[in-house]
Amino acid sequence: MTNRPRRLLTLAQLANSLGDGAYYVTSALYFTEVLGLAPARVGLGLTLAWALGSLVGLPLGRLADRRGPRGTSVLLALGTSAAVASFLVVRGTVPFVLTACLYASAQSGLAAARQALLAGLVPARERTGLLARLQSTLNGGLAAGAAVGGLALGAGSAAAYRGALALDALCFLVCALLLLRLPAVTAAAVVGTVTGGRRFAVLRDRPYALVALLNAVLLLRLPLLSLALPLWITERTGAPAWLASGLFVLNTLAVTLFQVRAARAVTGLGSALRVLRRSGLVMLASCAVFALSAGRSAWPAGAILIAGAVLQVVAEMQQSAGSWQLSFDLAPADRTGEYQGLFGTGVTVARTLGPGVVTWLLLDWGTPGWLLLGVLMPVASYAMGPAARRAAGRRTPREAVRPALAGDCR
Repeated sequence: MTNRPRRLLTLAQLANSLGDGAYYVTSALYFTEVLGLAPARVGLGLTLAWALGSLVGLPLGRLADRRGPRGTSVLLALGTSAAVASFLVVRGTVPFVLTACLYASAQSGLAAARQALLAGLVPARERTGLLARLQSTLNGGLAAGAAVGGLALGAGSAAAYRGALALDALCFLVCALLLLRLPAVTAAAVVGTVTGGRRFAVLRDRPYALVALLNAVLLLRLPLLSLALPLWITERTGAPAWLASGLFVLNTLAVTLFQVRAARAVTGLGSALRVLRRSGLVMLASCAVFALSAGRSAWPAGAILIAGAVLQVVAEMQQSAGSWQLSFDLAPADRTGEYQGLFGTGVTVARTLGPGVVTWLLLDWGTPGWLLLGVLMPVASYAMGPAARRAAGRRTPREAVRPALAGDCR
C-alpha cells in the first residue's frame, strides 16, 4: 500500500474532527440560545437521534458492503454536511429532531463505511496501527476545533455560533472530497457472498454480537470526562470546577501523543485480548483512585483526580487498540461494513445510555458506585476472551475472502 491512501484517510479524519470539535462545544448553546429550544427538548431530541443512529449503522454498513465503501462513505459525509447546514435554517422542535436524526444516522453510517473502506485498502496486519494514528489525528483535530468553538463561545453572538456550525458543515464537505480521491474498493457483493447470503448475518453471529456488547460495556467510560467527572468534582470534592477542563485536555493530549505507541503491542487476536484484560484492570484502578477524591479539599482532591485521569487514559488507549483489532479480525472480509456497523453501535449505545447509568452510579452511590463501575470493566474485558475465541472458531475459509481493489460499485 502506498502512502497516498494513508495520507488521504488521515486528512479526511482531520477535516471532520476539526469540524466536530467546533460543533461539540457550541451546538448545545446554539440550540438553546439561538434556536430558542428548551434544554429538555434538545436532550430528548438528541437521545432519539442517537438511538436511531445506533439502529441504522448496521444497514448502512451493509450498504457499504453491497455498493462499495468509498461511494457510500462519500455520500454519508455529504449527508452529514447537509444535516449540519440544515441546523442553520431549521426552526421549531420537530424540524430540529428530524435534522438531528439525519445527522446521527449519517454519522453512524459513515463510521461503519469508513471502516469497511479502510479494511479494503489496508492489509490486516497494518490496520490497528493506522487506526491508532487516525485516533491521534482525531484528538488533535477535536482540540483545534474546540479552540475555534471557544472563540465563538467567547464572542457569544448568534453569528459566531452559526460560524462554528458552518465550519463543521464545510469540514465534512472537505472530508467527502478527500474520500472521493481514495482508490476504489470493489463492493463485497461482487467478490464475496453478500448477495446470496443471509440478510444481516451479523445478527445471527451470536459470539460476535456478544463481543460487541462487551465492548459497549467497556465504552461506559465515554461519559466520564464530559459529564460524570465535572459533576463529581463540583458536588463531591473541593477541587475547582475548571479542573474538569484540565482533565479533558490531559486526556486529549495523551491520546494524540501516545495512542500509536500503545497500539504497537497489538498484532493479532491473542495480543488484543491481553491488552484488553490489562485495560480492564487499569480502569478498575482508575475508578478506585477517583473514589478517593470524595470529600477532599482542593489540592489533595486535584492531585488524586489527575492521577485517576492518567490511569483512565492509559486504559482508554489500551481498550481502543484491542477492540479495533477484534472488530476486524472477527469479521468476515466480505461483510466488513455490516459487522463494523454492529460493532460501532457500542459507541452510540454508550453515549445514549451511559450518561444516565454513570451519573446514577457515581453521584447517587458515591464511592461504592465508583468501585462497582470499576469492577465491571475487568469482568467485561476478561469475558472478551472466550467470546472472541468462539467467534474466531466460527469463521470459515470462504468468509476470509478479502475485497479486491477495483472499480467502486455505486
